[in-house]
Amino acid sequence: MKCDFLIIGSGIAGLSLALKLSRIGSVIVVTKTKISESNTNYAQGGVAVVQDEGDSFASHIQDTLLCGDGLCNRDVVSFTVKEGPERVNDLINWGVSFTKTGEGLQYDLGKEGGHSKRRVLQGSDFTGREIERVLVERVREEENITMLENHVAVDLITTTKAATEEKVCHGAYVLDVDSDRVKTFRSRSTVLATGGAGKVYLVTTNPDIATGDGIAIAYRAGARCANMEFFQFHPTCLYHEDAKSFLISEALRGEGGILTLKSGNTFMDKYHSMESLAPRDIIARAIDAEMKKNGDSYVLLDMTHKGKDFLVKRFPNIYLQCLGFGIDMAKVPIPVVPAAHYLCGGVCVDEHAQTDIKNLFACGEVACTGLHGANRLASNSLLEAVVFSHRAYKKIAQDRGMAEGQEITIPEWDASRVTTSDECVVVSHNWDELRRCMSNYVGIVRTNKRLLRAHERVRIIAAEVDEFYRRYHITKDLLELRNITQVGEMIIRSALLRKESRGLHYNLDYPQKSDSALRDTIITKGIKDWGF
Repeated sequence: MKCDFLIIGSGIAGLSLALKLSRIGSVIVVTKTKISESNTNYAQGGVAVVQDEGDSFASHIQDTLLCGDGLCNRDVVSFTVKEGPERVNDLINWGVSFTKTGEGLQYDLGKEGGHSKRRVLQGSDFTGREIERVLVERVREEENITMLENHVAVDLITTTKAATEEKVCHGAYVLDVDSDRVKTFRSRSTVLATGGAGKVYLVTTNPDIATGDGIAIAYRAGARCANMEFFQFHPTCLYHEDAKSFLISEALRGEGGILTLKSGNTFMDKYHSMESLAPRDIIARAIDAEMKKNGDSYVLLDMTHKGKDFLVKRFPNIYLQCLGFGIDMAKVPIPVVPAAHYLCGGVCVDEHAQTDIKNLFACGEVACTGLHGANRLASNSLLEAVVFSHRAYKKIAQDRGMAEGQEITIPEWDASRVTTSDECVVVSHNWDELRRCMSNYVGIVRTNKRLLRAHERVRIIAAEVDEFYRRYHITKDLLELRNITQVGEMIIRSALLRKESRGLHYNLDYPQKSDSALRDTIITKGIKDWGF
């Protein structure tokens, strides 16, 4: 299948870019399940962007740098913040409706952890769903865009120039789940917009699709990846046996929510001057420490002092979801625990979202742009996605007549030497073992001993998965296991390389920050720079 532009993923980054690229060529968007099933669709908070006269670019930039704990790229932070308002206008022009005040004259701006001002644009308490709804509608109206659901990327198609050793991407092999066959996609430019990798952990706020596919296939193709050790754990995921990792938005703490122990005593004043509005990494570690110290399975987020009328109006979805689990947040505090939420690292890209591999771009959570550093500021992720997808559009539009390698012959997928497995239980067992291993040994608080133990176990799992992949007919489940195993190994490898504690990476063997470690952790397939 041929197209000008192949986009893998259907969240805010992929769909907003598809709409713009459709102006200059044919676009194919492949997505693992339904088009609307993406991390974007589950984003509750909003888009952090300067809108109020009392706010400023300088303030937003400073908040981002402080949260990133020394590892943000200042130039990237600056242009992302400054380009934010225009990119938000793109969303508004497409039809996204952000919540306004009672008079309807100004936007109802929220405040979240780490922000010094109210600057978070919201679509009620489910901003991502509103954005995804509008983008899906717009994409379906475009004749130049072909949407292919139930298609899972297997690997990128690349060649290497003999003279310069530069790698060039020509498209991708993609499994069509419905027809159970691998298709060959050829494109002038390929874009990874596959989202994050929360499913590498046992408890996550991410949907089931978040298995790090884009990061894994880019790494296997030889692209550099960075800062994989910085996995953000959202401090407040609903703790309930019947709830599947339902996120309790940071916006609740922004509106006065108070974290307490089961006894009702507050504890965040011991950890940070901003108390319950401290950055996520600090709150997650504080909750983890208090639960271990007290032997509790959860802490509480108290909103009862805000009153039912306010809660129903400001957080209608969260209120109803909690009520469905028997929790009236107007009357009783909400039980919460930290959960894997957002990967601040990913595929290395430049200011145009371009990877090391020519004609290959990456936007959204799959990419490491330099914006987040060691810890993402709340609601900066949707901002990053729209800014970098637009920058990718401008770069691709500029270079579209210069794409190389179109004369290269691409071989079809060869499945002649594999058989159908009668031992699929191996996939499910390894899936469970990997996620438990990552949760137990590579979580919020780490040690060298835990990391080395995890590394040995994941290497064994990876060998089994690789053998299974080479011998048997591939399935969606096998591809996802292959990818989360790859990503898990990358996280462990990066964590062992960082011999300090910074941002989201906290190692009890190196509890202090180190000036000598003030750099990105870069890893590439085949480069033996492990150093442990």
